[in-house]
Amino acid sequence: MSGPGMMSVGRRMGRWVWGAIRRSLRPSGIVLIYDIRYVVRLGSIPMDPLRAEMVLAFLTDVGLVRRRELLRPHSASMKNLRRVHTDKYLESLERTEVVEQIVGAQLTDTEAQGLVEFQRLASGGTVLAAATALRTGLVAVNLGGGFHHAASNRGMGFCALNDLAIAVARVRAHGFEAPILIIDLDIHDGNGTRTLFEEDPSVHTFSIHNQDWAPREAAAATVIALGTAVNDATYLKALRESLPPVIEAVRPQLVLYVAGVDPASDDMVGDWNITADGMLARDQFVIEQVRPKGAEIPLAVTLGGGYGGNAWRYTARFLGWLAAGRPVEPPTNTDMLIRRAQELHGLLRDGARRLPPAADWALTPEDLAAVGPGDATAPRRLLGRYTAQGVELLLERLGVLAQVRTLGFAQPTLELDFHLEDSDTVRLFGDAARAELLMEIRFRRDRTSLPDMEVLFLEWVLLQNPRRSFVSGKHSIPGQKHPGLGLLRDVMAWLVVLCGELGLDGLMYMPAGYFVATFGSRFVDPAQQARLEALRRALSSLRLVEATRAVEEGRVVDAATGAVVEWEPAPMVIPVSQRLRELVEGPRYEAAVDEALATLSYRLQSPDG
Repeated sequence: MSGPGMMSVGRRMGRWVWGAIRRSLRPSGIVLIYDIRYVVRLGSIPMDPLRAEMVLAFLTDVGLVRRRELLRPHSASMKNLRRVHTDKYLESLERTEVVEQIVGAQLTDTEAQGLVEFQRLASGGTVLAAATALRTGLVAVNLGGGFHHAASNRGMGFCALNDLAIAVARVRAHGFEAPILIIDLDIHDGNGTRTLFEEDPSVHTFSIHNQDWAPREAAAATVIALGTAVNDATYLKALRESLPPVIEAVRPQLVLYVAGVDPASDDMVGDWNITADGMLARDQFVIEQVRPKGAEIPLAVTLGGGYGGNAWRYTARFLGWLAAGRPVEPPTNTDMLIRRAQELHGLLRDGARRLPPAADWALTPEDLAAVGPGDATAPRRLLGRYTAQGVELLLERLGVLAQVRTLGFAQPTLELDFHLEDSDTVRLFGDAARAELLMEIRFRRDRTSLPDMEVLFLEWVLLQNPRRSFVSGKHSIPGQKHPGLGLLRDVMAWLVVLCGELGLDGLMYMPAGYFVATFGSRFVDPAQQARLEALRRALSSLRLVEATRAVEEGRVVDAATGAVVEWEPAPMVIPVSQRLRELVEGPRYEAAVDEALATLSYRLQSPDG
């Protein structure tokens, strides 16, 4: 593929970039761009800070990507930022209150500047993706980016910088003059991008979304608002009817694709009902139109929006198909948690120094002094093995405490409590005075719940950010006072590591409600698992928080009898050992679940009955 300006862009790319690309060429024809700093945590905003890392871990695990072959971006230069954003606006991003307005939540100064730094780095990733696609003809995927709401003089909707426009401005400055098409399939309107190119007919912006965020007028734009509660058929029909004629008319020689996954039915922010199959069909159609065999258009992909713990799976499914040329189903969140924890356990066991990059491994005497002494006379250790210093060291090495510091808690302080005869408690405070409780976990070793097995039984888990309050009840669950820390998977990974260290079969707990049960664990009793699956079917049209409230309010009933389906706490496990996995994932277990599920039919009542 060639066109005006393509050779000019190629000549200006650094030799190091091309050398890295040549080393990373794979039969799949894709290049991934990623940096370990692609992490952002914003209080009560349900952004998954590990989305890119989970996608990459999956692709690595199935052998489609090798981490040493990734292209690593540099932060977008100030020169490139100023090609898109005004100096006055860029200066305003120094103020925390400005960034707070962009994300719609209170932030610490550390969080605010961390967001801007992250988006500047990810913008550099989109610049690199566009240049790589032009230079190689491959599909270049930035595991970040898609900040389509930002305009020249303002940000909004979590978007402080518009990486798409920055990438376009950069290739234009380096001589690329051919038509460019931006395909934006995030559920939200790409209003900032459209505004930035409203007088530029050489850049066509194509957006299918739920509601318009800005006027539709532009020199070259296709704007399709489908409203709320959109299903697969409506979404794919709109895409299949509107995108081909745009490509035919524009004849782009570079395409930027915002592959947002917030149209998915379980997204915590979106309001559509697109299934996993529908999401993949969408992405496949875009690829088939942009890159028909023999006429492939250079394509750069950005992640776009996606909120909640399952967002990574839609991106992973798309990129797995793109890299392998066939469907590759990503594992469950629980499986990924176990794989990540096993990797961490192996690194710790082998004494490797190459541990998660968020951590700072060097502990000074001052650091260790922050550990709460607990009861100095108590003969017990945590789970019979760990001192307070040992727990802190493990959390430090796993990167948990470093991530707590990024949330603005400069002096995370641990406390071990052994006052209960059969249970141990770990508390983590955000300050040395122990006034800000961040985490409280109570557990015990259990040898009686499962025959011939020993598990770590979780009696109580609390993760909260006491400096945050919910603006509304939209993202809260019953009984939740403060937003979470965004560290649930990190903490669960730590607990799985403990199981590995202690030779335990897995984690066990009794979920108090529907929300906790959907984490990805399995009920020990297949009949209880069948009830959970029946609830999921009945509640499939609701977001997770709404579904949890529906169960709490008694709005799920048995279709045959009309009786309210009451929540029944029962033991759930996250299996670590092979024998426990066989117990709750083997053929006999699955057959028992299917048999019980065949007899269940639940339905959801409206709030007014």
